[in-house]
Amino acid sequence: MFRKLVSVDEAKRILAKNFTPKPVGKELVPLSEAYNRILTRDVVSPLDIPPFNRSTVDGYTVKGADTFGAEETRPIALKLIGKVDVGEAPRVKVEKGTTAEIVTGAPIPEGADAVVIVENTVRKDKTVLVHESVSLGENVMKAGSDIRKGETVLKKGAILSPHEVGVLAAVGLSKVEVYKRPKVAIFSTGAEVVEPGKPLREGKIFNINAYALSAAVAECGGQPLYMGVVQDETEQMTTAFKKALNTTDVVITSGGVSVGPTDIIPKVLDTLGKPGVIVYGIAIRPGKPTTIAIINNKPVFSLPGHPASTLLIFHLFVRSALFHMAGRKEDPPLTVNAVTSERLFPSRGRRTYVTVTLKRDKSRRIVASPVPAGLYGAITTLAKADGFTVIHESQQFIEKSQIVKVELFKPSVYYSLMR
Repeated sequence: MFRKLVSVDEAKRILAKNFTPKPVGKELVPLSEAYNRILTRDVVSPLDIPPFNRSTVDGYTVKGADTFGAEETRPIALKLIGKVDVGEAPRVKVEKGTTAEIVTGAPIPEGADAVVIVENTVRKDKTVLVHESVSLGENVMKAGSDIRKGETVLKKGAILSPHEVGVLAAVGLSKVEVYKRPKVAIFSTGAEVVEPGKPLREGKIFNINAYALSAAVAECGGQPLYMGVVQDETEQMTTAFKKALNTTDVVITSGGVSVGPTDIIPKVLDTLGKPGVIVYGIAIRPGKPTTIAIINNKPVFSLPGHPASTLLIFHLFVRSALFHMAGRKEDPPLTVNAVTSERLFPSRGRRTYVTVTLKRDKSRRIVASPVPAGLYGAITTLAKADGFTVIHESQQFIEKSQIVKVELFKPSVYYSLMR
């Protein structure tokens, strides 16, 4: 039997009391490796962007005052003195009555303050006829009009998407300081687990959990390190845990935490460091066998073997810790209100998390339909579920057509429902 089942809330309090997740460190990475990383500090531009006045069109750079009065039938003639190309400093100076050919992105030469687009000109040898006037600064992007020197362009904690990486490149940074990704050891237990790709003999199952958990860790900003399948044997288990604890920041296992004779993980964890096991069984369905330990200030989350149970417990207990350790801001979960398609019953004395699928009915109501009970080990539960609703341990049931709050597993579900 479990030593003592604690409530979900109590399990979270015990975890918070024994472990405070915080960033595991900082590192400088090349810009080419900065995608999806988290800034450790504000980024201030060391220069104006653009760093010079530049043309936004192909045409002729002029003194705007020289073009005043120019019309289609009464062009103004200007003397052509040269050309300005991109990537080079201008070698000409525009004075009254002169002009220089210019291409998009090229720097505006000294003396010029506007650009006439090429479509409004006619070139005849060394003379350019301007058929439309331009005002001061027209078709010119001013130095610093995009980013000013000393301006904060990105804030601490920003996630570096392709747009933010582009900003870093624009201000000339080749490296950027980001939070380190917490290293997370992942291993499965049990003689029945076989790696995908190998023959599946009778009595065996493929190792779903390790790969699902690795993806979940990466989604939270962690660095998953898969350590294989460990057999339910004390010496092997002890060796695996010691290696994981010595090389990573967090350890996650699946299987081996129930009350069977081969479920030895809680006993092994209590021999490895203080305080050891802090949660051994939670009054929750699914996920009752969940075990949490703190070994020398490193958390160990030993999750049930059933895939759907594993990911639900990860979502409830592990996800938030990894976000904080990766320096990421944890956004509030996306939720929707839905009506139940049938009466829902809890597991007596346990907080029950009912995985559901969501769809709109003919009245455009969002309807929550439970994934069939008893399928917590089924892969279809993972594929079909859009989210979950909670039946509190004090509730007897949730009535059919009752409005419930559903927490979504993926943002895409929300956007699909809101169409």
